[in-house]
Amino acid sequence: MVTGAAHRLRGGTGGRLSAAAKLYMVAVAGAASFVMVRALRADSDWDAHVPWSWRLLVLALLFLVCDSTPTTLTSPKSAWSPSSSATLAAVVLVGPAGAVLVGATSLLSVRRGVQVTQRLFNASMYALMVYAAAEVYLTLGGQVGTPMSGSFPRIIGPFAAAAVVHVLINYGLLWGMLMLIREPGDWQRKARVDLNMPLLLFSDLGYATLGLLIAALWGVGLNVFAAVLVLVPLFVARWAMGQFAAQERAYAATMAALCQAVETKDLYTRGHSERVSRGAAMLARVVGMREARVEAIRYAGMLHDVGKLGVPTKVLQKNGPLTEEELAAIQLHPMRGLEIVREIGFLDEALAGIMHHHERMDGRGYPLGLAGDEIPEFARVIAVADAFDAMTSNRSYRGARTLEDAVADLRKCAGAQFDPALVDAFVAALEREGWPRPEPAALLDCSDGMIARDHDDPTAPLRVVESH
Repeated sequence: MVTGAAHRLRGGTGGRLSAAAKLYMVAVAGAASFVMVRALRADSDWDAHVPWSWRLLVLALLFLVCDSTPTTLTSPKSAWSPSSSATLAAVVLVGPAGAVLVGATSLLSVRRGVQVTQRLFNASMYALMVYAAAEVYLTLGGQVGTPMSGSFPRIIGPFAAAAVVHVLINYGLLWGMLMLIREPGDWQRKARVDLNMPLLLFSDLGYATLGLLIAALWGVGLNVFAAVLVLVPLFVARWAMGQFAAQERAYAATMAALCQAVETKDLYTRGHSERVSRGAAMLARVVGMREARVEAIRYAGMLHDVGKLGVPTKVLQKNGPLTEEELAAIQLHPMRGLEIVREIGFLDEALAGIMHHHERMDGRGYPLGLAGDEIPEFARVIAVADAFDAMTSNRSYRGARTLEDAVADLRKCAGAQFDPALVDAFVAALEREGWPRPEPAALLDCSDGMIARDHDDPTAPLRVVESH
């Protein structure tokens, strides 16, 4: 994506391209072919640039070394490499035509598992973004050739503008492709990409200086050694980005492991946490939460029932009324959840949602009996998504309620159990994004005449008997 960094399509998706994705790829390739021909024709003295041929070769080799060793990002369909430092250095050293040729050598990447169509898309994307960057660089007064001491600081402004154009086109083209090849269940990865976009954007703009550094070192007489010297910071940058991506994957793995542990204890949480996470994020976006808070509330929705790990399995799966002690164990699960995840640093505000998602607006909830605005916003959001999913899922004691009936029940409980404004916002989110219907739940053994209740179902309140 930008001067010290580039985002590209990685292997493993070519066989699942939709017709729209194929058409998009053809359009990008066609546009790249057009600008390549235009750049070569515009440089009428290209054949005379024999002294530049070795520069072009060195930059192309530097590009291929970087492009052949990318690191996987949060989305498994995209990868990052510091190869754009070579293309942006080429903008300065050999001009638009040479820079486009350097970018087009992505076709020759030695990475395994990258299909021809993906190579074509990556090469076309590089050609387009480097051509646009070169045109901006020249338009703003940048000069092609080896920078001398007198070239600075005059070329810094044009180069910076070229880098911005480079990164924006890279993001735009790749984002369009990722959206077209998105599969069911990709919404979580898409959300993480949305959240990390500003960080990746500024990181890539920072790495842009490496492209200018190559050109500057070339100008002080290092020539080919300029590219060799820059390999070290380039691969340090690659390592840093790999660490960042690995951390993001570790976050996701932590969420998945905790949710899977809960699902082994409570039949009704199977798939429930993921749907509550999605519903809470839908609602958060409608009420205008910034993306960082949307991500936090997604985590809160995913882990809102993690406290059930501290509740005896026989209580969670009991077929019949609960004793007062068993009810207390159920009502303490939000606090148990807080104890389990409070040391996970990246959860931040999500902790309040986990702790208080069973509070009620009228103060009759648990665990602390908070009321109205005393209840954290995250908890009020999760409460709505949590109840809605419980009502629209199949249960051993009833079939799934229709979306319309569940919405009617939400509205009926608004003010007493749920925040009315958030109920309205959730309904708006449903109209905009829809709701995934879960798989039917397996039936519990009800041979004793009793039926298990979903502890999150507002239409089936828990039954309590006096303990003996």
